[in-house]
Amino acid sequence: MSDNVVPLFEETTSAPERPPVLVAAAVATPVAQKPPVPLWVRSGRAIRTAVTHEHTKTAVRAVARNGLYVVGGTRIVARRTWDGRTASRYERLLRAAEAAGNMEAAAEWEERGQRFRQERHRRRMDLLTAPVDAAKGALVGTGMGIGALVALGVVLAIANKDVTDVVTPLMAVIEFIRLLITIVTIVWGSLVTIGPFLALLGLWAVGRHQQAAPQWALPANARNGEGEPITPSIVVLALRNLGIAPLRNAIKEMGDAGASMLGPIRIAGCGVEVDVTLPSGVSTNEVQNRRRKLAENLARHEHEVFITIPQAARTVRLWIADSGALDEPIGPSPLTTDQEMTANYKTGRAPWGQDLRGDAAAPSLYQRHLLITGLSNQGKTAALRALALWLALDRSVEFRIADLKGAGDWAMFDGLATVLIQGPTDDHVIQATEMVESGVSEMERRLQAPPGTVFPPLVLLVDEAQVAFMCPLQDEEKRPYGGSKATSRYFMATRKIHNQGRAVNVTLWQGTQDPTDQNLPKLVREGAHTRASLALGTESQARMALGDKAVDGGAAPNLLRPGLDKGTLVVASDGIEIPAGQASITVRTHYIDTETAAQITARAKAMRDGVTTLHVIERGEDRDPLADIATVIGNAPRLLTQDVLQRLATLNEDAYGAWTHADLKRVLEGTGAEPYKSDGRMVVGRERIARALTNRDTDGSASAAR
Repeated sequence: MSDNVVPLFEETTSAPERPPVLVAAAVATPVAQKPPVPLWVRSGRAIRTAVTHEHTKTAVRAVARNGLYVVGGTRIVARRTWDGRTASRYERLLRAAEAAGNMEAAAEWEERGQRFRQERHRRRMDLLTAPVDAAKGALVGTGMGIGALVALGVVLAIANKDVTDVVTPLMAVIEFIRLLITIVTIVWGSLVTIGPFLALLGLWAVGRHQQAAPQWALPANARNGEGEPITPSIVVLALRNLGIAPLRNAIKEMGDAGASMLGPIRIAGCGVEVDVTLPSGVSTNEVQNRRRKLAENLARHEHEVFITIPQAARTVRLWIADSGALDEPIGPSPLTTDQEMTANYKTGRAPWGQDLRGDAAAPSLYQRHLLITGLSNQGKTAALRALALWLALDRSVEFRIADLKGAGDWAMFDGLATVLIQGPTDDHVIQATEMVESGVSEMERRLQAPPGTVFPPLVLLVDEAQVAFMCPLQDEEKRPYGGSKATSRYFMATRKIHNQGRAVNVTLWQGTQDPTDQNLPKLVREGAHTRASLALGTESQARMALGDKAVDGGAAPNLLRPGLDKGTLVVASDGIEIPAGQASITVRTHYIDTETAAQITARAKAMRDGVTTLHVIERGEDRDPLADIATVIGNAPRLLTQDVLQRLATLNEDAYGAWTHADLKRVLEGTGAEPYKSDGRMVVGRERIARALTNRDTDGSASAAR
């Protein structure tokens, strides 16, 4: 091979001989191509695309819908005709009344059916003699008519002096009859041709008006039904399709008369209300357990349908909201719009919100312990605070508040409450426990007062009470602060107040999260007169929050929507107006923000002489009684001796819990600040105490508490 020739392949002597690899092979080899798609495959894909296209589906639905309108219209017209010709309507109404247990209505429908049969028999008997009577009438009428026409012709012939005019009227009538026959002959052919089409059009119109077609064939707006007004037929169909066999069979036997199960549909706030008497064999809880399906059958969301049990036997009460109405705000609280509003603990009612009917929901707080529970961040504190803000406008009410969350939700009560503890720590739980225990001491003192003594209201309020119940600490005597044992300090204090506090106007309000037996013991939750719950996770929690009676009666806070139904409470209480027969009521509370709450408490503070708020209950140290008395009096010009003792006990239970009027008099004797009478009652003056502090010995030898 010459040197200037470039080889197309290489030769090697070291490797085994193998076929040469051409450099140009890559260029020469053609690229592999997919085999062509057969025509029948492409045709099948095109057909499938055309068949599944949305326009095709719409066209098929339209054709099916209009055809089924005719079928449904025919069925409806035939049913109406049959009802009009027979006694089947009365039979259905009779069966419906019997199924509902209304024997009076059943007897009335039976009587009406019997009258209908008698009238029908009379009409049929009249038809047997009708041809003979008609023939006789026709002969008589024809004879009289011909005679009248001949007489008219005679008169006409005499007048015209022409004898042929005698038959002129008769011939005119015959000509008119011939003309009518001609017209009918011409028109009849057209009527025979277009009559069936007119009949089909009429049947189609009836079917379209009644939507007599399957749901899949109806237009999208008709299938949705969003916002449809609630009518008896809609309610009956919704009940029939619940999947309860005895109910479905009973309604089928009743036919269209299934509406006889329904009471009147009444407008109730932002929705309607109707009572449904269930047929025999159907229990109320079967309907309650299918709330979601019932709501969807009514074209509503689950939270827009509420099922309660009224007093009547075998009856459920349905409240059905207008679509989207529950997602709209209810408006501001009267506390924010009426700057002159005041409160009355004994006779007044707190403007809390609105019920589902749109009526004002206003509970009475008089001598009622209160418990509000629910999941976190659902508006529990706001609902509890709204009641306290109203009651603060009664200057006679004293508040002692422990906020075991400590986020400042109750900070506006500084200067209004005599005790305000804010914080989530164990030390704050200890202080809250001692605050409740001081309330127990005050309750016991009041219980030992002479009969007829009137006591000012004292409200002990603990927010996030589950923190106290779950506190693991023990005191020096190994008694736990939390828990639900007989040695638990917080538990026993709440139980004592629940047992006897209301008799002397000492009440306990508690707010807690996510109720369980661990963070809300059974005896404590059952001791509350007013029990309210926001959204909860399970039915068992709902039973803990409201009790079995309320839940069995239809209360379902576990069906509220967390995050969406904030501030919506299910309330069980004798202090709020609840419709007869129901065990609970759903309340949408007014929301009062923190800034507005501060403005309301400012009005409440202006109504009082001045309140010194204790933020820490001090314990276990030597006390200066004179200085402590000055502290508890605060800015008030004078304070009743009884109130001084009460506030001293709140300030330090160990030092002052056992003090009596004699102890107070002993400490103040000789200081120039002794108690004196004002308006017939013993008081301690602020200026006298301040002067005694200024003039006392500079060596600080104030008597220690003994």
